[in-house]
Amino acid sequence: MTISELSLKRPVLAIVMNIMIVLFGVIGFRFLGIRDYPAIDPPNISVRTSYPGANADVIESQITEPLEKSINGIAGVKNITSSSSQGNSNINVEFELGFNLEEAANDVRDKVSQTVRSLPSDLDAPPVVTKADASSDPILSMTIQSESRNPLQVTEYATNNLLERIQTIPGVSTVNIWGEKRYAMRVWFEPEKLLAYNLTARDVQLALQRENLELPSGKISGNTMELTVRTFGRLNNEDDFNNLIIKNVDGRDIQLKDVGQAILGPENEESVLKESGIPMIALAIVPQPGSNYVAIADEFYKRYEQIKKEVPSDIKLDVGLDQTKFVRKSIAEVQETLVLSFALVVLIIFLFFRDWIVAIRPLIDIPVSLIGAFFIMYLSGFTINVLTLLAIVLATGLVVDDGIVVTENIFKKMEQGMDKYRAAREGSNEIYFAVIATSITLAVVFLPIIFLQGFVGRLFREFGIVVAGAVLISAFVSLTLTPVLNVYLTRKGGMKHGWFYRVTEPFFQSMENGYHKALVAFMRVRWVAWLLIIACGVMIYMIGGKLQSELAPMEDRSQFRLQVSAPEGTSYDAMDAYIDKLNQLIMDSVPERKVLISVTAPGFTGAGSVNSGFVRSLLVDPDQRNRSQQQIVDVINRNLPKFNEGRAFAIQEQTISVNRRGGLPVAFVIQNNNFDKLKAILPKFLEEAQKNPTFNSVDVDLKFNKPELRLNIDRLRASELGVSVTDISELMQLSLSNRRLGYFIKDGKQYQVIGQVMRNDRDDPTDLKNLFVRNNTGQMISVDQFVSFEEETTPPTLYHFNRYKSATISAGLAPEKTIGDGIKEMQAIADKLLDDSFNTALSGNSRDFAESSGNTFFAFGLALILIFLVLAAQFESFIDPIVIMVTVPLAIAGALFSLWLFDQTINIFSQIGMIMLIGLVTKNGILIVEFANQKKHAGMLKQPAVIEAATMRLRPILMTSLAMALGALPLALSLGAASTSRIPLGIVIVGGIMFSLVLTLFVIPAMYSFLSSKKLKVHEEETETVISKLAD
Repeated sequence: MTISELSLKRPVLAIVMNIMIVLFGVIGFRFLGIRDYPAIDPPNISVRTSYPGANADVIESQITEPLEKSINGIAGVKNITSSSSQGNSNINVEFELGFNLEEAANDVRDKVSQTVRSLPSDLDAPPVVTKADASSDPILSMTIQSESRNPLQVTEYATNNLLERIQTIPGVSTVNIWGEKRYAMRVWFEPEKLLAYNLTARDVQLALQRENLELPSGKISGNTMELTVRTFGRLNNEDDFNNLIIKNVDGRDIQLKDVGQAILGPENEESVLKESGIPMIALAIVPQPGSNYVAIADEFYKRYEQIKKEVPSDIKLDVGLDQTKFVRKSIAEVQETLVLSFALVVLIIFLFFRDWIVAIRPLIDIPVSLIGAFFIMYLSGFTINVLTLLAIVLATGLVVDDGIVVTENIFKKMEQGMDKYRAAREGSNEIYFAVIATSITLAVVFLPIIFLQGFVGRLFREFGIVVAGAVLISAFVSLTLTPVLNVYLTRKGGMKHGWFYRVTEPFFQSMENGYHKALVAFMRVRWVAWLLIIACGVMIYMIGGKLQSELAPMEDRSQFRLQVSAPEGTSYDAMDAYIDKLNQLIMDSVPERKVLISVTAPGFTGAGSVNSGFVRSLLVDPDQRNRSQQQIVDVINRNLPKFNEGRAFAIQEQTISVNRRGGLPVAFVIQNNNFDKLKAILPKFLEEAQKNPTFNSVDVDLKFNKPELRLNIDRLRASELGVSVTDISELMQLSLSNRRLGYFIKDGKQYQVIGQVMRNDRDDPTDLKNLFVRNNTGQMISVDQFVSFEEETTPPTLYHFNRYKSATISAGLAPEKTIGDGIKEMQAIADKLLDDSFNTALSGNSRDFAESSGNTFFAFGLALILIFLVLAAQFESFIDPIVIMVTVPLAIAGALFSLWLFDQTINIFSQIGMIMLIGLVTKNGILIVEFANQKKHAGMLKQPAVIEAATMRLRPILMTSLAMALGALPLALSLGAASTSRIPLGIVIVGGIMFSLVLTLFVIPAMYSFLSSKKLKVHEEETETVISKLAD
């Protein structure tokens, strides 16, 4: 007894089962999170160590190298990258995608804590391990400005009152403060005065350590009561510090104000954030890898509204950047698409059946299957995102198929005059096998997608499982609920046709007759079928080679940013002036801007130098402006070369990127452990890349031109004068490096005390002669006597990629070029210039692209093999599947032709469309072959059998193909700003289905007549009797 017979016998059971599916779907839907794309951020752990005053070489050899060496042994690490720059070491450890973030962080912490012993002993603090990629982009930022407070006070208010409120949002990794100005007690030394009193900076440091201290002192206990004792030894304000007694000479106190001054000022003087040119500060939220951005944003807005009520009247808050607006928008758009698809599918079904009561039966499939799919998403732990919603849009056209086929067949039986019960039973049994075959084929197509590795697998797993789940549910619905509805919804007294039906039926009949004649004519020259197939093969080869490839088309996200760098050694003031010019450029040439934020010398990048910065611009929504984001960026890029103080690139955010770190699309890494070889090859490589028309802005991260002053100590002379190397190094460090001398407490928070020589005493190399060191007999000796200087250049930052010394060449793409072109060109340059000692790798968006493209071809091949095997098992023949699979090259040719016609690229979305096509177009073949086999079984010859089968199945084939094509049409027309990336998917499905539909109707019967066997091998009844005998 088949499941449809059971349902007809027990209709209530059938209805209850379907209600259960809907019920569970609704429950699942309530618990789903929302995000833009599935979580594809691999666990990223960064290790930061700061060692003020040390240059890149020292940091690399003493800090980065030992740390990398120990981290390298952790299981599951995919990449280790690091940068060692002035005063900072940054190591970023990226794990394999499935790895647990907490475990990863703990593993790294263990290794770091084992290595701490071998790091320099005078580190201020041990390395800091954080759970986020140090360079990942923020998703939200809140600007804070005040009319009456200075930046120090605004920062203080923000850190004390706002930071904790935002940092505690679940899923937030860190909150960066852009333009931060923290309080610090700046102690400025004056070398002449120090010399006059026979003191050095070291004496001041010792005095601070001696005098600025508070220790717990214990308690005094009497008979009935006790008192705790507190000794107040802390210095709290400028006066306390200025009056600090450094030394007593002959009964006279020498105070700090005699040899310099203490001023309450900013800890980092060299960083500023401006909004449209007005300085302020901003809190930027960086999420943990894999967290849900929309949830973070919802919680942020709740707290933002609350905070706005509580802040003092002189502080203005605003949201500067919100990446999640775009997510909500694209989700809303996909929902609109869903409604549109649904309407089109309903229309098609009505036009074929021309009777609402009949048309409603297959439509029941849509809500049940789609709502059921939400339960599958819930079980698999997925979220509502662009891809799962896309799966649901496409499923709209797919899930009605089974219902259409079943209803159409029962409808035919009734037209022949059967009573409704018998029509329902026979109609559903006759088609039972074909429905199961087509549904399993469609579901099997998505199996290889589930096995894909890396982030592509993660992206498509959600898509594949949702579509396959919906299709399987729809097969169940159409075999249980549809036959029951066909019985219950049929009017009393059999079939009566309305006027609309009577008017249009002649057209449908003439269409069927026309097709029948055409097919008979075609079968006389059936060898043409082979030519068509060969022609499609040639077309695939020709067009496939020509199409450009990329990861995903660029979307208009209403934002772009400039990444700015100036030559090494550029001063902070010059850099700030340069950024102001760029701000002005955007203000003049982009009237569509909504927010314009610029940051000069952002301290949180860890590069430690002031020659970098960025400018971010948010634009008004696409429907409110005439130019697209791409056009605006092209205009900006054309104007940037006029500002030649430095380099600036306009960068747009990639649609899908793994760790959300912005950057130029092409990033090519050259590795070699011999630093001199790297140094020699880079200029040549850069020159080649700059000449290449594929790229429009080429840059390399490894620079060699940071000017530095080298001090060489004459050890013999120094020891004659009684001075040790330690004395000299300490003197330099205390005088010049912004060294921390201690801490002080202000308003219950702890801040740093920082010492340095006054600016006007250190603005020229000859000023070093004014520094004096005390020798072992207490005399003051000028450094000039045993130190010689020379000027040199040095790399400001040294990079490692998987432990090798490396340089990353990054490039923007010229208009009309894609990432695929860029990588090919880079590889060509590398093959030409590099010898065997070099290794190359890709990084950032380029790496994502390379990983994705290799993967999908494998999935494509596997899908073909799997479908062949499934069909062979179902048809009990190895020949029939070949006939059915002939539709695949026809569809792929159609898909590539449509992509070429509409000037689209091969990308993740078009590839997923092609894999899906395999499942969709084999459906038509299955229907024809299955019916032809039934006819042949009944004793017809194979040619008449297949002609009759094709003519009989013409309507359902047209109906299902049109339903699928129209279901995907809203994607191809893609209305809305967020949807450019989804267009190729729609185009592939519509183009592939329509193109193959026309050919399939002729090619399949021809191939069947060539390949199918004369008679059926074993009759199915005989097999069944044999099996039942065995069972007895």
